[in-house]
Amino acid sequence: MLNLASRKSVVPDRLDLYQSPVLAAAVDKCTAMTATHSKSFFMATAFLPASIRSAIRTLYAFCRCTDDIVDRSAQSYFRGTLTQWRALSRRPWQEQVEPVLQAWCYTRQKYDVPQSHVDELIDGCEMDLRVTRYETWHQLRTYCYHVASTVGLISMHMIGHVAANASEIAEAREQAIDLGVALQLTNILRDVAEDFVRGRIYLPLEDMRRFGYSEYDLERQIVDERFCTLIDFEIERAWKLYESGLRGLKFLAPQGRMAVGMAAHLYRGILDQIQRQNYQIFKLRASMSTREKLLKVPGIYRQVRQLQ
Repeated sequence: MLNLASRKSVVPDRLDLYQSPVLAAAVDKCTAMTATHSKSFFMATAFLPASIRSAIRTLYAFCRCTDDIVDRSAQSYFRGTLTQWRALSRRPWQEQVEPVLQAWCYTRQKYDVPQSHVDELIDGCEMDLRVTRYETWHQLRTYCYHVASTVGLISMHMIGHVAANASEIAEAREQAIDLGVALQLTNILRDVAEDFVRGRIYLPLEDMRRFGYSEYDLERQIVDERFCTLIDFEIERAWKLYESGLRGLKFLAPQGRMAVGMAAHLYRGILDQIQRQNYQIFKLRASMSTREKLLKVPGIYRQVRQLQ
């Protein structure tokens, strides 16, 4: 449960929190990882005040490392197990040796991030070690909550909020969860081919059966009316989640709304790209150019400014 009740109208300070040379170097590493692995997220976080920008990019680096441990990437930053990583994530930053853990644990301490959210995030990544198929949307949504919505809940502790009462706090939490699920579902639709190579199918099996599309068809990379209809169904689901999630921007501290709105709109643009590319996700990775992203900035800015 997101515990914001004691943080009513909280807006974190704008000072640079990373004065230590050790922490500064650690944050630089996290910033570099963010720039390398997610250009859209890196662009969106540029709209945050400096200290919060560093904190959010540190969170991204921590999430990236956690995911890499599960995927056993050749470029994995941390060579230990997920159990070891979880244990280290709970320790003070002064006890850390790895730069990403130094930066993350300092950030966690500074913003009083509940360890329960961090553990839920790691639980979600751990699911990838034992679950390769999801029978229902409910099961997939639970996975998306763990690996993505927890990131939104953690980010709220860094960015701050203006929720005024228990009802608004509950609404802010639910909309943050929806936005996280939307973002993760977008990743799933973009990475269908890549995930299948890794032995994973995230598309709910009940949805595949509904549209008559089988795992055998997926293995053969068949793009036909059944597949397009299936993907459109999931895209429509994601759009509804984005609509709900974006309504929650009004509960964020104003200094964070543009960054979160930018990230959401840029990721939502991936869904449009999938359709523009005629659903050829087995051959083309849906993405937007830097120019396309920059052209979206004025419109996103206007939408965020209209929030009350």
